Amino acid sequence: MDALKDLAITWHFIGQLQANKTRAIAERFDWVHTIDRSKIAERLNDQRPKVLAPLNVLIQVNQGGETQKGGVAEREVEPLARAIKALPHLRLRGLMTIPPQSGAKAAAFFAELATLRDRLTAAGLELDTLSMGMSADFEEAIAAGATVVRIGTAIFGARRTA
Repeated sequence: MDALKDLAITWHFIGQLQANKTRAIAERFDWVHTIDRSKIAERLNDQRPKVLAPLNVLIQVNQGGETQKGGVAEREVEPLARAIKALPHLRLRGLMTIPPQSGAKAAAFFAELATLRDRLTAAGLELDTLSMGMSADFEEAIAAGATVVRIGTAIFGARRTA
């Protein structure tokens, strides 16, 4: 990031966010896609420099209840969203998901997330972003209304394992 500081880059943080890493994220990033608890949102809010615009955040939804993935269950999304909306240095923009790898069709999960976003918007939360879809399923995600897709493998190739 330091080497590219003179370029107009919008930095997105995607990944599990630990409490001891929130300061660097709050100070250096423009977006966080993986908010999954109030404690993390509060830390990001408190550590966001006041001279910067509010940090754009997405709530990660764990649609399959998978223990190896972060995110909240659908029933926990609205309370977390309302808590985030009360934080002045964060701007809740929408929802993020990584659908289960169980062989179920990703399109169904993407449609469910879009429906959840629509319900929350109707309840006054004004969400405009759906971060869903990766290299293998981004076309289905776009068809379901994704506004952000994560296609690193399609651009850079598969990750090398040690």
